[in-house]
Amino acid sequence: MLNRRHFVKLFMAALAAASSGCFPQKRKQTVKPLPSSKIPSSSSWKFGIMSDSQWMGDDNGKNPASCAVEIINALNAEFIRHKVELVLQVGDLTDSGRQPFAVYNKTTGKTDVYSTADAMGIRARYAQALYNNNIAFFPIRGNHDDSQITAVEFIEHFPQTSGGWQNDEKAQISAYGAFNPDAERLPNIRRTTGAFKLGTDFSFPSDTLKGLSYSFDHNNVRFITADQYEAPDGQEHTIRSQQKWIISRLKERDKSGHAIVFTHKGLLTQHNRGILFGAEPSASTPGQDEFIKAMTENGARYLICGHDHMHDRSRVYTKDGKTAYVSQLITASNSSKFYFPRRPSNDEVFCEGKRQKLISQELFAIGYYIVTVDGDHMTFDYYSSVCRTGDTIADTPYLTFSHKETFGYSLNGKDFLIEYGKPYSTVDITSENGTRTRILGGINTRDAKDFAGRRFSVEINTGFYPQDSATAGDILSLRGMDFSTTNTDIYTLSMSYKTGEPVLAKLGTDGFWRNAADFNIGGVKQFVKGAWKPEYSLGTYGIDTSSKTVWAVVNTNGIFAPVIF
Repeated sequence: MLNRRHFVKLFMAALAAASSGCFPQKRKQTVKPLPSSKIPSSSSWKFGIMSDSQWMGDDNGKNPASCAVEIINALNAEFIRHKVELVLQVGDLTDSGRQPFAVYNKTTGKTDVYSTADAMGIRARYAQALYNNNIAFFPIRGNHDDSQITAVEFIEHFPQTSGGWQNDEKAQISAYGAFNPDAERLPNIRRTTGAFKLGTDFSFPSDTLKGLSYSFDHNNVRFITADQYEAPDGQEHTIRSQQKWIISRLKERDKSGHAIVFTHKGLLTQHNRGILFGAEPSASTPGQDEFIKAMTENGARYLICGHDHMHDRSRVYTKDGKTAYVSQLITASNSSKFYFPRRPSNDEVFCEGKRQKLISQELFAIGYYIVTVDGDHMTFDYYSSVCRTGDTIADTPYLTFSHKETFGYSLNGKDFLIEYGKPYSTVDITSENGTRTRILGGINTRDAKDFAGRRFSVEINTGFYPQDSATAGDILSLRGMDFSTTNTDIYTLSMSYKTGEPVLAKLGTDGFWRNAADFNIGGVKQFVKGAWKPEYSLGTYGIDTSSKTVWAVVNTNGIFAPVIF
């Protein structure tokens, strides 16, 4: 039996252990969450991205001139709903637009004969819904639009690529002159607004390529598009002749803003082997390393392309597999056809498997992208409607778009690539104002492979917003750890603070700060005063006053900060 003195000693030891953080403690819940300064800020804005709008085979009565009009109309409605300011399409405006062609119309039972002008005109006609909502449309050509006559028609129907003027009356009259046997099922969209201009500082690599390859600025982004189908020096289907122009547009800009390059073909794609620099991506193909290094050295994080008819994100490296890399986004199909990756992969066949790290992939889906630009931060949200019907569809299915993933980057942050089975603890970054963010625990358990059998890695994107009135330090943007679900791997996030005794908080979609543990999927919320320990489970959170850090064991991404409730 314990005597009184022994009992008192045990009681005091337990009390000391609790106060030092050895035992979890309950903390009074916040009655009212604290509001944040608006994130995104009032200066944020959006643009949209779409891809190959081809319709293969017969016209089903709603997709004339080998143009996927039903899908285009559905995407236009989404872009309008998201209130974007402009939309870019990365090539292949129609399937058979490079030469006159005939299409069997299943509805009328007749074979309709089209000119290339009809095909390009149909595509231009169904951009009208965007113009009517003061949304600019900037396309580039793809390999299905690659004839010389199509180049002339492209500039005629889309004069905005030469100077920014949208909804040009002459161009729209020309577009509405295109032959459309499906007008009863696809009524014309009346032009309800006048011409308007979007974009400044337009630039072109040459007079020959004016309006085909073009660059412009809007707000704090420089957009660079490269058409590889009109090379003036005989380098057909490459962008080598445009390298100096692209590099100069990357260098000669305000580095406090963003720069993105848009093309039809990519650097190292999954199905098609033809790339920006030739017929295949082997190390012997010139131009690739120079392009990737120029992107890296000038802060351009993303190359965005189409051509492969799938959603695919990866890092593509220089030929040595390490010197420099660019993030490549292959955009989802907006077409009646879908591709799937080759086995073995193009990287393994041509590059010894060392030039590409896979991050995300979705096949057999129609999708689009909404990009939010908020100062230093660029956030991509991918939405799709999965078709799962094989490599082609004969009719457009009922499209139910859902949000699939969020990714992006921050100019004031860093990206961390975590391979399968590796710890997240390499994430360690400090803001300019001294707020240190670390991931203390957690392992990448994403045991998934792409169609070619390659494992996916996790790319963690970090960045900072400045401290606001509710926070005790700068605000962290953390993205990239969640894939097709609402939760991530379990990990421990730590942030330093300046004053008081805050809690690690997360910003809700309603604009209010709440305890970060409140957002977990599962787990038990409990407070510890002291340093984090590896045995702490999901939901445990705490403060370590000795190191002036707050931490929490969580399984979501988002916006985090130390907040005093």
